[in-house]
Amino acid sequence: MNYENILIATENNIATITINRPSKLNALNVATISDLNKAFKTLGKNNEIQVIILTGSGEKAFVAGADISEFAHFSIEEGTQLAAEGQEKLFDFIENLKTPVIAAVNGFALGGGLELAMACHFRVASENAKMGLPEVSLGVIPGYGGTQRLPQLVGKGRAMEMIMTAGMISAQDAYRTGLVNHVVPEGELLDYCVSVANKIIKNSPYAIGKAIKAVNANFKEGKNGFETEIKAFGKCFGTEDFKEGTTAFLEKRKAVFSGK
Repeated sequence: MNYENILIATENNIATITINRPSKLNALNVATISDLNKAFKTLGKNNEIQVIILTGSGEKAFVAGADISEFAHFSIEEGTQLAAEGQEKLFDFIENLKTPVIAAVNGFALGGGLELAMACHFRVASENAKMGLPEVSLGVIPGYGGTQRLPQLVGKGRAMEMIMTAGMISAQDAYRTGLVNHVVPEGELLDYCVSVANKIIKNSPYAIGKAIKAVNANFKEGKNGFETEIKAFGKCFGTEDFKEGTTAFLEKRKAVFSGK
C-alpha cells in the first residue's frame, strides 16, 4: 500500500512507522491521519507483526502538532467533527489495538503530537524531546484525547498546569512525572525501542492483546476493569498459547507462542 506522508519498515516481527513530513515538523493533517489509520489497520491484522514502533522523520520532531492551517476557519460543527473523527480513526484506534504500540518520541511532541504519543501503549523519549499541549494559546483545547489521557498519566494537578500554561516540559521532566517510560540519547532511541520490543515478542501475543484490553477498561466510563480482567483471564485458558506457555514452564524450556 502506498502512503503520502508515512514510511513503513518491517523487520523481525517489528514494524516501524515513520511520520514523514519533515518540512512541516511532521504536523498532523487529515491526509496523515488517514495514512496512519490505514497503516495501523493493516499492521494490526498482520499476525507476523507483534510490535509497532511509531516515530517522526528528522531530528527535530516526533509530531510538532496538528496542521493549524487546515482548521483555522472551521465552524463549531466542523471543529466538533474534526475531533470526533480524529479520535475514532486514529487515537482511540491505536489505544485499543491488540498489537503493542511504542511511541519513539524524537524531538518535539506538541499538541496533537503529544496526544498521538499518549494514545500509544507507552512512550520512550530522546534526551532532546520536548512535550506539551499548547492549544489554549490558540484559543482552543486539546481535541484528540489530551484532556483525558494526560491526567491518567501524570495526575490531575500536573495535567491542569501543563494544559493551562500551554508550556513545554523536558524529556527528563516527562520521565519524572510518568509521561514517558525511558529517556535515552538521541542516536539510541530506535535501537532502544527495538530492544524493548524484542522483550515483548518473547511473550504470548494473545495474552498481550487481552492485557491491553483489560488495562484500558479501567479508564473507560461504564466499564468494570476487574470484570474485563476476569473474562480475559478465563479466555486465555482456551488458547494454544496458554497450553504452550504452561507446558514449556513445566518442561523448563522457552515457550514458542503462536498467538492463538
